[in-house]
Amino acid sequence: MIRVLVVDDEALIRRGFTHILNAADGIEVVGAVPGGRAVRTVRELRPDVVLLDIRMPDVDGLTVLAELRRLQEPPVVAMLTTFDTDEYVASALRSGAAGFLLKDTDPEHLPHLVRTLAEGGPVLSSKVARTVVNGYLDTDVREPSAVRLTDRLTERERAVLVLMAEGLANNDIGDRLHLSTGTVKGHVSAVFGKLRVGSRVQAALIAERAGLLGRPQDEAENAAEGEVERKGAG
Repeated sequence: MIRVLVVDDEALIRRGFTHILNAADGIEVVGAVPGGRAVRTVRELRPDVVLLDIRMPDVDGLTVLAELRRLQEPPVVAMLTTFDTDEYVASALRSGAAGFLLKDTDPEHLPHLVRTLAEGGPVLSSKVARTVVNGYLDTDVREPSAVRLTDRLTERERAVLVLMAEGLANNDIGDRLHLSTGTVKGHVSAVFGKLRVGSRVQAALIAERAGLLGRPQDEAENAAEGEVERKGAG
């Protein structure tokens, strides 16, 4: 069961998201609170996924995100907004948000998006994704620096990065690369550290700008397998 907390200062939004998600198999909304109660409620209820409004009158959503990220075992956080060109997109994703959803997301799609978040996948509404791809997110990273960052990765880590960028969750990456989910998590952590990012979306953008996403995936996987064989032979 995926435990979800909805954080929004609009009672109508809280009720709507709660109704939609509680009707889905395998998802339980354990709480729906305004922003001022978010951090305390997360500590008490320990949800797996938090849907967090980025603009609230009582507390800034980015401030709440930063506090949640400092917890010993932080939940997965996706930001909610009514603006497809919200200027906070960059700050939220740089601060470790796993996704960015519009509040008018199709109700039929919402449970799937929550499951994707819980499985470790990135989630962006199509409108927000266009904003990010058009260069809104990371003005500091250009192609040469992206190449230098990805050059730090092993072939296995590059293969994991490409699959992350394709939107695969950890268990699906494990299936493709014949690795355990725990091993994949270790590679994901290593990728984040070497690329100096805090989310899969940021990692995916660097992979795109480094030219890795144009590389056939079977070639990347074969290179990763060859690396393991060379290590075994040594």
